[in-house]
Amino acid sequence: MRSYHFRLVFAILAILLSFSAAVAALHSMSANYSSDANHKMFDDFNKAFIKHWKTRTGVEVTTRHAESKPGIPLRANVDGLDVTSLALSYDPETLQKASKFSLPDWQKPLPQKSPYTSTIVFLVRNGNPKKVRDWNDLANPGIEIVTSSPKTSGDARWSYLAAWGYALKQPGGSDVTAIEFIKKIFGNVKTLETGTHGSVTTFVERGRGDVLLTWENEAHLIVKEHGGDKFEIVTPSLSILAEPAVSIVSDVPSRNGTHEVSRAYIDYLYTLKAQEIAARHYYRPRDERMAARYSMQFPSLELFTVDDMFGGWKEARNIHFADGGIFDRIQTHSSAFH
Repeated sequence: MRSYHFRLVFAILAILLSFSAAVAALHSMSANYSSDANHKMFDDFNKAFIKHWKTRTGVEVTTRHAESKPGIPLRANVDGLDVTSLALSYDPETLQKASKFSLPDWQKPLPQKSPYTSTIVFLVRNGNPKKVRDWNDLANPGIEIVTSSPKTSGDARWSYLAAWGYALKQPGGSDVTAIEFIKKIFGNVKTLETGTHGSVTTFVERGRGDVLLTWENEAHLIVKEHGGDKFEIVTPSLSILAEPAVSIVSDVPSRNGTHEVSRAYIDYLYTLKAQEIAARHYYRPRDERMAARYSMQFPSLELFTVDDMFGGWKEARNIHFADGGIFDRIQTHSSAFH
């Protein structure tokens, strides 16, 4: 079976210039590296950029990327690390504080927004027998939801915060109503899987549950894998905006003389060619022209950010997912799930 474990996470690209070519020195840190959806997208990015850079400069570059889960430092030598793509805003802080790392200082954030985005949607069974249309339907009795635990899965935290944000956005929404809403939703979760792979296996392979909370790109991959006759994608009216942060490690490129190619790689992610690559891999492109071309694939919806709704990932993590946080308290006072 294809591994659908979503990793809008580290796609870390190392570009080390030699006399006539560039060679990357990092290796894969992901057990599912070869089948990872994000890895495949960056493979396409890299191939396109290599061709672009050779045409522009006559120099051949070779790029590879290493991956890890959000918030978990790579156990690798990072000399030569030039370009990083990180999922969560607290990832850079985690890397900088890691004792087994010796990262150079990070550049200030780039002026442009992230090159592509994703969001949380619902995957339902063909025909949508439970008529799930929006977040409020997930709180109804008789709906069985499949997801993983926000305590152990970064992906599940996005789903949790998306549901919380929906509750806050409703008339009269408050933290009190959001807590009650989350209780109802997770009360419809019969078993909390420890990770995304487990929840996808439960829903897709074992045939359990009415709706799977998942990333938009992952939902499309599952539908594509099964020919579109077993599952449907439901896009809610409102969800959370996931944006990979892209930056350059400032010291190493200047020391290696690779700052130009590093910055060119990031700039390339915003070109029409790269934007189309992102869309083909079911990520929402930033470019309005490419977004319009793929509008049937990406229905419009209202999106909010973690920063706007929760004050950033660090704040959200401390309040909701830390030991003794809101999710722990919900679990403690609920007998519906464990």
